[in-house]
Amino acid sequence: MTAGASGLVERHIAFLEALRGAGLSVSLAEDLDAVAALSALPWDDRATVHAAYAATLVKKQSQRPTFDALFDVYFPRLVGEGVQREGADEPEGAVRDNGAALAEFREQLAAALVAGDEEELARLAVEMVGRFGAMPGRGPGLSSWSAYTALQRVAPSELVDRIVQALLAQQTTEGRTEEEAERLAGRRVGGFTRRVEDDARRRIAEEKGPDHVADVAVRPSIDRLDFTSARKADLEEMRREIYPLARRLATRLTQEHHARRRGPLDFRRTVRASISTGGVPLVTHHRPKRPHRNELVVLCDVSGSVANFAQFTLLLVFALRDQFQKVRAFTFIDHVHEVTPHFRPGADVADVMADLAASTSHAALWGRTNYGRAFTKFVEEHSDALGPKASLLILGDARSNYSDLALDKLQEMERNTRHAWWLNPEHRRHWNTGDSVAGRYADVVPMVECRNLTQLGEFVHDIL
Repeated sequence: MTAGASGLVERHIAFLEALRGAGLSVSLAEDLDAVAALSALPWDDRATVHAAYAATLVKKQSQRPTFDALFDVYFPRLVGEGVQREGADEPEGAVRDNGAALAEFREQLAAALVAGDEEELARLAVEMVGRFGAMPGRGPGLSSWSAYTALQRVAPSELVDRIVQALLAQQTTEGRTEEEAERLAGRRVGGFTRRVEDDARRRIAEEKGPDHVADVAVRPSIDRLDFTSARKADLEEMRREIYPLARRLATRLTQEHHARRRGPLDFRRTVRASISTGGVPLVTHHRPKRPHRNELVVLCDVSGSVANFAQFTLLLVFALRDQFQKVRAFTFIDHVHEVTPHFRPGADVADVMADLAASTSHAALWGRTNYGRAFTKFVEEHSDALGPKASLLILGDARSNYSDLALDKLQEMERNTRHAWWLNPEHRRHWNTGDSVAGRYADVVPMVECRNLTQLGEFVHDIL
């Protein structure tokens, strides 16, 4: 094997390991499929290699952004500054980053964004990181490039209004409304921002190696992205992923229930059937197994960033409500409100949660999260929701602002239910830090780390 081929094999293996680390389930069979596809295609065509890897390794559209980011890290389009534009060479000693240079660059960027010139935008993204994102002389372990610094300096988001006006000026030929112009401008600025982030990752990968970038700089696939660190666009993509997740779970649960539907052995029918085979029971008969469906009571902390986690859990629970005999939902910050009537058939849970969050009647009465007060109020006002057929699901980060914990009330709730679980969206290493009392509550109700859609789906499957 030549040194070049050996290097490609090593890069291929490292790339697949990075995909697995980011949450894409790449099997050995898919690994071999990728090798077979690439052996029949030209390796010198980057677009072809990219398409071959995507066709053999990516299973869901939600995984594509993570795949593309890692592909760009392990198989970069450029090296260093790349091919510079003709005539762009600067005289020795010229200042690349000052007020005049920044103003000139923003003019070029605005023109390219208005025109939608993808080739020019790709070139400007590389130039922007090189000129405005360089951070030389940083300490050990720190990168010399920063997309954040470049974006703060150039601020392409501040160009949106200017781009909208320029696009509207073209409406005599294109008939574009102001709303359409705003959406188009937002998409173009967002696309350029991603190009800048991609180029910064490429430069850091050259400096520190692709494995370093894969570990610390590439966002995981949407189903493994933490609820508490998701951006607005991520949250919208998560909502779209909830219903396919619910369908997959429902199908899997139905198959497993059918596999387990046989009840205890029916001795009389088995013996009677064995007469036709000379008394040898070749076929056993079983009594039908009575189906059992849980009642579910969900108690959600909806304060701060935990609200996103509660929203997605409720989305999944109500998408699967046919799997339960009854579902009742309650929200709290420091006072408890039943919200079950809001989740009527056909209602959008995301809209319902937004309406509840905006409602003053569902706001915090005392200004901050208080688990102890919420548990006390739940026992006093809603204890009828619990019973021997009910399972209790508590959602929250167990951070109670150093208030009374009401452990006796939580113990009473746990005793009055068939099962009880607590889902915590924080990483386990953060439990019992600061005002977190996760350990004390976990002594009463089993606490499960649930930071992303994958963990949420696995948990719901297990309890059903």
